[in-house]
This record gives sequence, structure tokens and C-alpha cells, in this order.
Amino acid sequence: MFSRRSDLPLERDALGGFLPWLIAFMVYLAIIALAGVLVLETMAGRWDKGMSGTLTVQIPATGKDDDRRLEAAMGVIRATPGVFHAEALGTGRLMALLEPWLGASAGIEDFPLPRLIDVEVASGSRVDVAALSRRLAAVAPGATVDDHGVWLNRLIRLIRTAEILAAVVMALIGLACVGTVIFTTRTGLAIHQEAIEVLHLIGAQDKYVARQFANRALSLGLRGGVAGMALAAPTLLGLGALARSMEVLPDFSLSAVHWGVLAGLPLIAALIAMVTARVTVLRTLARMP
Repeated sequence: MFSRRSDLPLERDALGGFLPWLIAFMVYLAIIALAGVLVLETMAGRWDKGMSGTLTVQIPATGKDDDRRLEAAMGVIRATPGVFHAEALGTGRLMALLEPWLGASAGIEDFPLPRLIDVEVASGSRVDVAALSRRLAAVAPGATVDDHGVWLNRLIRLIRTAEILAAVVMALIGLACVGTVIFTTRTGLAIHQEAIEVLHLIGAQDKYVARQFANRALSLGLRGGVAGMALAAPTLLGLGALARSMEVLPDFSLSAVHWGVLAGLPLIAALIAMVTARVTVLRTLARMP
């Protein structure tokens, strides 16, 4: 199937010269969409691992009895069934968390910072958040409990929705690639109809003709796919560098495994082009008298 011999002057087709550029553009879009899916999947796994099974208790600052209210809240939390560990965050750690958002010179230490308690739930256990909130309100009025699991579930659903949209985009790109190859192949069949008839007269079968179109499509698909990858790689590297320079954004870096998956897209595009051209030729010739 991968023989380079060709009895049809397919390389002279002007329309075929545009096919690598079209495939390059579609591979570029597919790589960007797939990279987005891979990054979102990595982020979802990281957040799920780091935030599942945790609670945050916030006690507003009143300017008086703050330490007593904090100690009372810590006692309630540690006595709650299902709690594995509880730790009050110091002022220095709170300032470090707020500094990326407010800046180093914002005078954070002058703010009436609330007291935060980081709570870790034991593996396989659940904490009754509503009951805990009521007990905390009795000893530290105004205290609130943030269940990270609720927020995380909403975020995961949002990420899954984005992944589905990216998958739809990739499917549409694949259909566009198939349609482009079909149009180009049918045009080539019309241009070389007389040569194909001569090949039939000397005994060539439809599979032989289809093989020549398939080899041509494979070659053009590989060229276009590699070009698309060459364009997408700097784009992804630039986005990763931009995310790292803006510390408030998540890490968009791709791992070596991710790059390996993305590198397979040009080959997949070339194989799709080859199979589409072969099927198109066989079906078209089968309908010819």
C-alpha cells in the first residue's frame, strides 16, 4: 500500500497542493483543543487530590476575645466525629496567601484578618457541616464553614463540560478533514478519468487506483500534520510561559506524556486522509459504468 510508484500524475493536481495547508490548519486546531482537554484533566485531578476531604472554618475578627473564640472553635472542631486534623492558620500564612492578590506593599497586616482553621476529614468519613456550623455559632458567633467538596464538585462539572465541548470541536474538525479529502479526491478522479479508464483497459483493478490516491493522501496528510504540529508547539509553549509569568493563573504546562499524545495527532490525520481517499475512490469507481 505504501509503494511510491504512481501511474497517475497526481502530484500535478493544483487542488492537491492546498490539502496540506488545510490539514495543517485543522491539525493545529485539534492540537490546541486536545491540549486544553489534557490540561483541564490534569487540573481536575490535582484539585480533587488536594481539596477533597477538607473544610475551612472562618471566624470573623471582632477586635476582642478573638483568641478565646478561636480556641473554643478549635475545641468544637476537634471533638467533631470524622475530623482527622485541624490547624489554625497563623497571620504570616494568611498574609502570604493574600499577597499575590493585593501586592506586597498593600499593608495587609493592618487589615482585620479573619481567623482561618484548616480542617482535614478522615478518609472514608463525613462531617455533618450543618451540625458543625450550629455548634460553632454557639461558641464563636459569625463563624462559617466552607465545604470544599461542594465547590470542587461544581468545578469538576464545569471542567467536564469544557472537555465535552473540546471533544465536539475535535469531532467537527475530523469531519471537516474527511470532507476536504473527499472533495479533493473526487476532483482528482474527475481530472484523471481518462487515465483511469486506460488503466482499467490494461487490467488495473479499482484497488490499484485507490491505492495510488491513498498513498498521495497519506503523503499530503503527513506534510500537513507535521506543519500543524510545528505551528501548535510554539503556541502551547507560549501559553505555558504566560501562565507561569502570571502567578494567579493555573499551571498550563504539558508533561512529556501529553506531548507524546499530541505528537500522534499528525499521524492520525494522515491515516484519516489515507483511509478516506481509498474509500472515496472505491465507492466512486464502483458506481462508474
